[in-house]
Amino acid sequence: MSADPSPGKRFRDAWTAGAIAVPGVFNALVARMAEWQGFQAIYLSGAALSAAAAVPDLGLLSLNDFVEQARAITQATNLPLLCDADTGFGEAWNVERTVRLFETAGAAGIHLEDQQLPKRCGHLSGKQLVEPEVMMAKIRAAVAARTDPDFVIVARTDARGVQGLEESIRRARLYLQAGADAIFPEALETEAEFSEFAQAVSAPLVANMTEFGRSPNLDFQVLAGMGYRMVLYPLSAFRAALLAARDTLVAIKEQGHQRDVLPRMLTRLELYDLLRYFDYEARDRRYFG
Repeated sequence: MSADPSPGKRFRDAWTAGAIAVPGVFNALVARMAEWQGFQAIYLSGAALSAAAAVPDLGLLSLNDFVEQARAITQATNLPLLCDADTGFGEAWNVERTVRLFETAGAAGIHLEDQQLPKRCGHLSGKQLVEPEVMMAKIRAAVAARTDPDFVIVARTDARGVQGLEESIRRARLYLQAGADAIFPEALETEAEFSEFAQAVSAPLVANMTEFGRSPNLDFQVLAGMGYRMVLYPLSAFRAALLAARDTLVAIKEQGHQRDVLPRMLTRLELYDLLRYFDYEARDRRYFG
């Protein structure tokens, strides 16, 4: 009997069959919700992970913080998980360890970015880039460290906001030569730039459709038509959940009850369904009679 395909293989098969929308999930239960909604892959955003810890996305969390959350997510869902790995948590030697830990946590792949530390959110100013040769060494280290050849190494370039579109294209080509499986051009600023990048770089491409950033929010089908294979929505569910939490807290404080927000809450039955609570009840009866 052959073994089940690895998370990396399932991720590759999904984008090879057609472009896929990849929502950001900020905990294990939201990951399961994405699976139940029919998504084919999910994403762990460093920005969401940092924000949930009440710190900005400046590389303040550790590799273990990221890996622990990745492991919790992969244990809750069968969907392949792409993980933000920031700058690799160090130089090439550190990148080797980063890949091994994410792989053992059950992730399908990671993306590495070509920023210097302290890194910045990709849609903010003040970013500084490492030399392309430094990033290429990290990519080579990542490729060498994986035990599953299907574990996905995505190279993200932040060059557009620092040195322009032409430099982001040049770097993307170099990163492919170093062994990257896919390219993630961060913070492209117009629909025309997304199209020009896709025409210039022959590889599986990742588009980031984060809200309130430098990039326009383009339709999934528009990006798919350009040739992007993975379209990320890294913070969409997280931002919506935060607003819902704030509105609920305001209602309780100002009105003295939460009745008006009940229609916008997941019901107890819906929550128990997500948690598979009744499966636990059934096993409890079987174990204890």
